[in-house]
Amino acid sequence: MPRRTYDKQFKIQAVKLVMEDEFSVKEVSEQLEIHHNSLYRWVSEYEKYGVSAFPGKGSALFDLQYENKKLAKENEQLREELELFKKVPGLLEAKQEVRFKFLKTHQSELNIKRACKILNVSRSGFYEYLHRKKSKRQIENEVLKERISKIFHEHHGRYGTIRITKVLAKEGIHVNRKRVGRLLHEMALYAKGSRYKYKYRNHKRPSLTHPNLVNQTFLATQKNIIWLGDITYIKVSERFLYLAVYIDVFTRKIVGWSMDTRMKDQLVIDALNQAVGKEQPAPGLIIHTDQGSQYTGSRFQTLLRQYNFKASMSRKGNPYDNAWMESFYKTIKRELVHDANFSSIEQAQLEIFKYIETYYNTKRLHSALGFLSPKEFESLNDKD
Repeated sequence: MPRRTYDKQFKIQAVKLVMEDEFSVKEVSEQLEIHHNSLYRWVSEYEKYGVSAFPGKGSALFDLQYENKKLAKENEQLREELELFKKVPGLLEAKQEVRFKFLKTHQSELNIKRACKILNVSRSGFYEYLHRKKSKRQIENEVLKERISKIFHEHHGRYGTIRITKVLAKEGIHVNRKRVGRLLHEMALYAKGSRYKYKYRNHKRPSLTHPNLVNQTFLATQKNIIWLGDITYIKVSERFLYLAVYIDVFTRKIVGWSMDTRMKDQLVIDALNQAVGKEQPAPGLIIHTDQGSQYTGSRFQTLLRQYNFKASMSRKGNPYDNAWMESFYKTIKRELVHDANFSSIEQAQLEIFKYIETYYNTKRLHSALGFLSPKEFESLNDKD
């Protein structure tokens, strides 16, 4: 059986149970099902290096410097992304040709390699686009745009698609009104009184095409067949702590979790990596989530492909497709969060860790499991 691995978040919270909650190493190691020697080593490393402990690879001594460089690089990339999206709102959801056109217009001021990654297009595709000859339709549109823009400004922005289409018809240019509207929109020209530019546009994105493999049938014959994932938030004073969790459909066990004050894709990536490290599932595992950007983003989808897992997604706006996750979050908020009055993020993280790892998974009786805890149910079925 492959060796189980634990991420930095798990190790720090385990150490805090010993150092801050005054549990013995033996008690904590038994509760968390880890070897007591491993926990002794974690405590020693945490005492020596503090938050710089457990870097994953390399020495903890240099981890702080590494993390600072990593954060500086991430901040620089985030600034670049923000500036990119400020120029054209909705660019990420736009058609590929629109994104290529944007890159072509701004290529002198952009790092093309990074910009292509942000906009989810290939560099080879972009460079092929640069050398592509204009189609007959594109040439027609360019001519039309010039004439439409002239008519629009001649009438001081008072003419919309209907009247501009009529003017073009009088000139012998017969085009569809919707085409005129699209070209006006591309040029950011809106008639006076029009609210078109404020309309919510529900763009269909290619990343949201994953089928719903679960389809509200939450059944599995053994563990590590289907995992459900979702994110919730917990208010701590004037801040929010975000919690990402994965639940095994068969055992109802929380197989992986992650907490952070920012709801970025790294949150769900860390939770999945933690679950894989502890559970060691085989390829073909179904990961069922909603259509949140953290799950549909390229980094998370790439990770699923690396593990050879299958992506499954709920239908948009249908909470019943991931009802078990909603049920768990309702439970943890009712039993822990609502009357906890957390005074700090650190306190909230430790209490949530204790609830998941030393209570929910190991002690709390689950009606759907014949009033066994997930740990008891898993052990019983492992023997079978």
